[in-house]
Order: sequence, then structure tokens, then C-alpha cells
Amino acid sequence: MTVKWAEEFQKQNPAVRIDISAGGAGKGMTDVLSGMVNLAMFSREVNQSEIDQGAWFIAVTKDAVLPTISNQNPVLDEILKKGFTQEIFKEIYLSGNTHTWGKFLELPDQNKINVYTRSDACGAAEIWGKYLGKNQESLLGVGVFGDPGIADAVKNDKYGIGFNNVIYAYDIKSRKKYEGMEIIPIDFNGNRLIDAEENFYGSLDTIMLAIQTGRYPSPPARDLYLVSKGKPTDLVIIAFLDWILSNGQQYVHEGGYVQLPDEKIKNEKLKLK
Repeated sequence: MTVKWAEEFQKQNPAVRIDISAGGAGKGMTDVLSGMVNLAMFSREVNQSEIDQGAWFIAVTKDAVLPTISNQNPVLDEILKKGFTQEIFKEIYLSGNTHTWGKFLELPDQNKINVYTRSDACGAAEIWGKYLGKNQESLLGVGVFGDPGIADAVKNDKYGIGFNNVIYAYDIKSRKKYEGMEIIPIDFNGNRLIDAEENFYGSLDTIMLAIQTGRYPSPPARDLYLVSKGKPTDLVIIAFLDWILSNGQQYVHEGGYVQLPDEKIKNEKLKLK
């Protein structure tokens, strides 16, 4: 999303050059607070210790973390029918015990659940941990680096479970789930049946609408931020941030993210004044 924003802003302002490098939220915050970069992309809430070190931030879009599995899982039909509750995800990720797929589906299946988590400090793991009442450090499982890494791990392991940001589960061009990928629907009301109002994973557009309307709640949905050290004073940076919150919002849907509500955008723009 930031790459798209930078490209479009530079087209309108050819004298401006924006260099973008990748890394998890932890690296972004470290680099911006140390003065290595002007802005950091940040995918979890900024905590008080970071604010105390000078972190200033604005929300620019929304996305969500989704529980992911292989579409070759042998009990996939039952998973899609019943879904998993928050309590089941807690037991899988926080207990340290070995569980079978059959245990949570009332089936005789004895295949062990292979649990994957993130090895790098990142917003996705932090928000998934928050959804489970903990933090990233509390999540148990085989550590895998990066969103693409954990997506590949679950696609290639029919007994695996992981979690991914939306755009690593869905192709932004086809708007369909990536080949080999499936989403575990979350049973929010706990009736062990994925009701019509909980069934919104069919396409990128349906999950985005669920995030925007709050049917897929926060967490594991979340705001995404751009962070600087102290309130920006450079007029080009201020202009870029203001453009993202105005003209730049037209590219959000195309990029596979969720546009902020109008009232939220208004409030975030006030921070630039």
C-alpha cells in the first residue's frame, strides 16, 4: 500500500523521491526512533514506552490478521462448517500442549496440529496475540520469518495452522484466496456453527467489507499506522501524509486494504495541523 502511495505521490510531485524498504513493525519502529528513516510503516498499536521515546503516529488504513491453513487439510469440510472459537485458538497457541484436529471438531481424526507462528517481531503476531489475550511472545509454535514464510508453511503442510495478514491470504488481482490457502472461519458467537453473518471469507472484497463494518472485529482487525520521531516538521513529509489521508485513500481498496471511516480520517488529519 505504501509503495502505491509513494508511486502516485511522486507522479504528482516529480521532485520528491521516496525510498521504501521492508521489515517487520519492530524494525520499523527501531529505525524511525534511531533517526535512520523519516517514517515507519507500523501494524500494531503504538505502546506507551514507544510514545515516551518520541513516537508520533497517524492511522492511514485498516487490515486484519486471519487464521490460515492448507486447503488440503483432511478435515477441511468440518472446519469450514464449524469454525474455531477464540477459546480453541487460545488452547492451540497458548497451552503448549499437543492437540489433534479431531479434538476440536468432535471427530476421531488423530492427526496432530502443526502450529506455526512468526519468528520476527511484527504487528501480525502482536495483534493475533492480543486477540488471544496475550502478546507475540506468548504464542507457541514453530517460528517462521515473515508473512510469505508462514503462508508457504501452512500451504505446504496439510496439518499446519498459522496466521496471515489479509493480502497474504488473498490475491489482490483475482480477489480470491491464494492457491493452496484456506481460512479458518472464526465462530464469534460460539455456537459451533459458522452462521451466514460469520461467513465472509469467500473473496477479498467480502472480508474487506466485514472488516470495514466491524463484523470481523478488532482485534484481529486493526488500524495501520505511519510513525515518525516527533511530529513531522518537514513540509514534504506533512504534504505526503495529508495526501495519503485525502487523495491517497482512493487506492486503498485496489491495494487490498480497508479505507478508514470519514470521521477517523478527519481526526487523523487534525494531527497534522
